[in-house]
Amino acid sequence: MASGLMGANSNGVSGSHANPEKLIIDTDPGIDDSMAILMAFQTPEVEILGLTTTFGNVSTEGATRNSLLLCEIAGCQNVPVAEGNPEPLKGGIPRVADFVHGSDGLGNMSLPPPKAKKIDKSASEFLVEKISEYPGEVSILALGPLTNIALAIKRDSSFANKVKKVVILGGSFFALGNVNPAAEANIYGDPEAADVVFTSGANIVVVGLNVTTQVILADADLLQLKNSEGKHAQLLSDMCQFYRDWHVKSDGVYGIFLHDPVSFVALVRPDLFTYRKGVVRVETQGLCVGHTLMDQGLKKWNSSNPWTGFSPVSVAWTVDVDGVIKFIKETLMKP
Repeated sequence: MASGLMGANSNGVSGSHANPEKLIIDTDPGIDDSMAILMAFQTPEVEILGLTTTFGNVSTEGATRNSLLLCEIAGCQNVPVAEGNPEPLKGGIPRVADFVHGSDGLGNMSLPPPKAKKIDKSASEFLVEKISEYPGEVSILALGPLTNIALAIKRDSSFANKVKKVVILGGSFFALGNVNPAAEANIYGDPEAADVVFTSGANIVVVGLNVTTQVILADADLLQLKNSEGKHAQLLSDMCQFYRDWHVKSDGVYGIFLHDPVSFVALVRPDLFTYRKGVVRVETQGLCVGHTLMDQGLKKWNSSNPWTGFSPVSVAWTVDVDGVIKFIKETLMKP
């Protein structure tokens, strides 16, 4: 494992790791979100402080239900789930990708409702509270639109300096989007929020479609997962059928892209990626709304522009595909 990521598991059970990575997962589960979340619960190098929910693959209310269910499935009902904003910063009806993940977000599995309830605090309140309780110690894995994190930044001006790291699944750096040629779904879902987060000065790592679409769990891998002794293998295999069928129809891919799991791997195994640093801005209007554009620092500009004066972020540039797939499969197949 990467250094500095040793610790107890999310149930608080002592393991061989002494200093767990404190983690909050901001999420819109979602099939590949579910994979990443269950991976996190099975990874002793992280301690999950809570889940915060957002719209995207489902409505925010649906994301809360699914997050509570995933905590139960993982045997971690004690992990708090805080519900986030039901709409983007500018308001309006959020974009929901039920055609990718099913009407319930979990491949139309018709799972029973969760027994646990969400906490009273909102997602942004919970984020501010935990980041303030453990300044410099808590990372955030952001798997959906960035509304909650933007609201936390607006709520607490010191938030960006106190968060340890924000690993974001989002953007399509010099690659095609998946909503349209210009934009990736999470950034497109709330471009204003994304621009707030990218320009906040926080320690940010972005994992975009340019990387995640290289990492595919093919049909043979899905069959291997289904036949494994993995703790959640059967459930995830059943969930993935809907997701896989959509990939065949949409992308001609006989398997699934592992967007969210790859982003989790970037948190715990950053050595499997290379990165470039630069200021990232997000287009918030017009034809290319939701487009992420990084100044790579290749030119010295003669005058200031909208990228000037902001802190650079780290953008995942290359990926050890075999290494990432190996890590994901080993984690998901743990009994």
